[in-house]
Amino acid sequence: MRSKDKISYFYDGDVGSVYFGPNHPMKPHRLCMTHHLVLSYELHKKMEIYRPHKAYPVELAQFHSADYVEFLHRITPDTQHLFSNELAKYNLAEDCPVFENLFEFCQIYAGGTIDAARRLNNQLCDIAINWAGGLHHAKKCEASGFCYINDLVLGILELLKYHARVLYIDIDVHHGDGVEEAFYCTDRVMTVSFHKFGDLFFPGTGDVKEIGEKEGKFYAINVPLKDGIDDPSFTRLFKTIITKVVETYQPGAVVLQCGADSLAGDRLGCFNLSIDGHAECVRFVKKFNLPLLVTGGGGYTKENVARCWALETGVLLDTDLPNEIPENEYIKYFAPDFSLKIPHGHIENLNSKSYISTIKMQVLENLRCIQHAPSVQMQEVPPDFYIPDFDEDEQNPDERVDQHTQDKDIQRDEEYYEGDNDNDNPVDDV
Repeated sequence: MRSKDKISYFYDGDVGSVYFGPNHPMKPHRLCMTHHLVLSYELHKKMEIYRPHKAYPVELAQFHSADYVEFLHRITPDTQHLFSNELAKYNLAEDCPVFENLFEFCQIYAGGTIDAARRLNNQLCDIAINWAGGLHHAKKCEASGFCYINDLVLGILELLKYHARVLYIDIDVHHGDGVEEAFYCTDRVMTVSFHKFGDLFFPGTGDVKEIGEKEGKFYAINVPLKDGIDDPSFTRLFKTIITKVVETYQPGAVVLQCGADSLAGDRLGCFNLSIDGHAECVRFVKKFNLPLLVTGGGGYTKENVARCWALETGVLLDTDLPNEIPENEYIKYFAPDFSLKIPHGHIENLNSKSYISTIKMQVLENLRCIQHAPSVQMQEVPPDFYIPDFDEDEQNPDERVDQHTQDKDIQRDEEYYEGDNDNDNPVDDV
């Protein structure tokens, strides 16, 4: 059955080929694995597939400081030893190392989220997916928690050109601190984060008492959870809070960060969620029929990340997927049972009924402090950011083009999409 919604999906194979370094838990290779599951389940035939544009430095500087963007653009593994002061200033250390093609990696994942927001703004789709995005910890002037550029903030800024109010929902096991901080003093964006809190768990923020400031007071919602939360507790709490949020805030668009480190068995996580439980949150948000931008996020047991985001792509397409994973290039990673679903975990659930009830009551009480959705005097909508493409004819014929750049112009076999949904070009109609 084909979804009645029009879905745009963004992917560039280059994003999955970067390497954070040995022993680093972030493995962008999980994005290739996700994409190949999407292809093997033939979900690509039910949506429009786009390769995102690489976000220009000036686009990234719509949120980030220009000096930070310029430094990310300039730094390489070979030159980093010359910039120890700047590395410290911008928090580029063990968690956020400098690696080969770092800036291009940022340009691709941020470009995907920006393009997704533009297609939604122009009503070219109902749902836009960028599993490479969702890097919610990055700050205006520094990297944090494996995140360098905050694509979510950039996507929300784009949506705010067309929508008076944008709702941001985060189901990563870590608090969505970078997004919350960016919009902490405005009522134009409501941020709602469900996350582990306490025991010095990263990033250490996200207490229920953090509610926003100035015009943004009561527009930051935090749902701090303890180890071991299970499907019934999580989904019941999620549905209760999100129902009240949508009813009270009346957003024009929703951004949903689907970090998969909240799944059972994650290398860095501590929750008991099954993929079905995680996906139930996606299914629930979809039912509001609001323009929806869906991203990835954390997730460090990469075969489960791929399972989760493939299944959630199916949910967004109203397509049930068989539990047996079809043959694909990464099939060996899903041994021994080659099944899509994973069971819930067995960590002791430290979230008592009384604890969950207390958190729920505090959140709902804060929501009652908002009388009604804030009205915004919308000015003339600013134009979408447009920078003309490079003109090949004007390039200096004597200037040598390096191999890496030449390779970018070669279509890769594994990125072929069949039929009418073959949109494997930079987006130029938004």
